[in-house]
Amino acid sequence: MTKFLHKVYRILLEEYGYRHKWYGDTKDEIIIGAILTQNTNWLNVEKALANLRVLNLLSLPSIAKMKPEKLAFLIRPSGYHNQKAKRLIYIANSLTTDILPDKPVYLREYLLSLKGIGPETADCIMLYAYGFPYFVIDTYTTRIFSRMGLCSDIVSYQQLQSWFMQYLEPDIKVYSEYHALLINLAKTACLKTPKCKECPLQELCMYAINNPVEAKQ
Repeated sequence: MTKFLHKVYRILLEEYGYRHKWYGDTKDEIIIGAILTQNTNWLNVEKALANLRVLNLLSLPSIAKMKPEKLAFLIRPSGYHNQKAKRLIYIANSLTTDILPDKPVYLREYLLSLKGIGPETADCIMLYAYGFPYFVIDTYTTRIFSRMGLCSDIVSYQQLQSWFMQYLEPDIKVYSEYHALLINLAKTACLKTPKCKECPLQELCMYAINNPVEAKQ
């Protein structure tokens, strides 16, 4: 299975090139972006981050001191702005005042204990902000690998993440690139209504193999 996952990675890399770019020049920016991107697309998050950046407020200490109403106004483009503002202020206060665990497993548990941070957001923060090798799972990952016949479409986050991390070496660059490549595949070919003909993985995918008409269209 390790060879198979590396083959998928190589095919996607050859097709799309290096994709990874988690927007943010600092750890704080990455954490803020990871929270804002919940239930929205990155273009909307960029607008919210730009509003904070222009006022020099794109840091956790700055967020922690803000009033919810002001923050909500600035991050409005990201959607659910009132809810996200309250969560961001709470998380910023926690991360800037608490003594954070130094071991990855305990740091992840700590992040998950904060209201507003689920497994996907926690692992984005672990991987991109703190540099720990945690494979990020999202709906795109589940869609792609369930269609390939390698998991159920109702597989749990933990089950699919454990599967990836069992067969892939703990490499931060590979995990980051793999995640970004899968997102690109899901947005270009493996859509909700798949475009199998445009998919570089069609010869490896059980869905495409079992639906040859779609694969040729």
